[in-house]
Amino acid sequence: MKIKGTFLDEISHDIPHQNWGRKEWDQDFSHMKKVGINTVILIRSGYRKWLTYPSEILIKNEKAYTPSVDLVQMYLELAEKYQMDFYFGLYDSGRYWVNGDFKKELDLNRMLIDEVWAKYGTMSAFKGWYISQECSRKTGDIISMYRGLGEHCKAVSGNLTTLISPYIDGIKNISQYQTETSRESGVSLKKHEEDWDEIFGGIKDDIDIVAFQDGHIDFDELDDFLLINKRLADKHGIRSWTNSETFDRDMPIKFLPIKWEKLLMKLQAAERAGMEQAITFEFSHFMSPQSAYLQAGHLYNRYQEYIDQLKA
Repeated sequence: MKIKGTFLDEISHDIPHQNWGRKEWDQDFSHMKKVGINTVILIRSGYRKWLTYPSEILIKNEKAYTPSVDLVQMYLELAEKYQMDFYFGLYDSGRYWVNGDFKKELDLNRMLIDEVWAKYGTMSAFKGWYISQECSRKTGDIISMYRGLGEHCKAVSGNLTTLISPYIDGIKNISQYQTETSRESGVSLKKHEEDWDEIFGGIKDDIDIVAFQDGHIDFDELDDFLLINKRLADKHGIRSWTNSETFDRDMPIKFLPIKWEKLLMKLQAAERAGMEQAITFEFSHFMSPQSAYLQAGHLYNRYQEYIDQLKA
């Protein structure tokens, strides 16, 4: 199992910004390419008032700040340069859907999708869409929102691929603002299966790929949950990737690059489950040789040794 894709985390609220310009991003795409990454996924195009590109829709409707750089344009150009597929991440209001107004989140993103496709749709690296609203359970009207977003993405772009990356409500599903790293219990296998069987049944015509995050459960639970995820996706005709997180949820400091042995365990579990491929959240902070975290470059070296062994 190899990591073939990574999220690009330019709009985050819990990971320090690295203040990179085009030179640093170009170098990072080069590092990605060297270890076989062929897909980059914008984690979100905006969060609350912070944007990756000057969206007239969001500046007008959400009073968002006008960004100094069009990062979407830059990422698409770099993806073209390094022959990678780019997936555009939608807007996360951080308030409408999380407060129960799923329709407002859907309607706002429909306008955004139209704007984005008109602005960037002709660029050859634009290969798909990432629906950035992450969930772990069948909460509220999540099915209708996913279905509506996926349907509109496909209708506007001529049926380009749609991706979601939900999480498992496991023992490590702890707020980043809490000091604890785990809790006594998480969702049962049975309840997880019931929820996602229903969710997949409702979105199967509009979502092409699911890549569950693998960091919210303990390592000895990986096989059981990954096998359920793969079986359910197969049942509903959805492709299975795994989002193998490269940051460590077990540390009191949130968040640092993961220990190589832990990442290897997760990749091996995904292989046993029959996942199509792995993507990660995310290369630039937690695995890049030029990351602000020194240990990220060492993780890159260990992963390079791993793929060299696979080739041999």
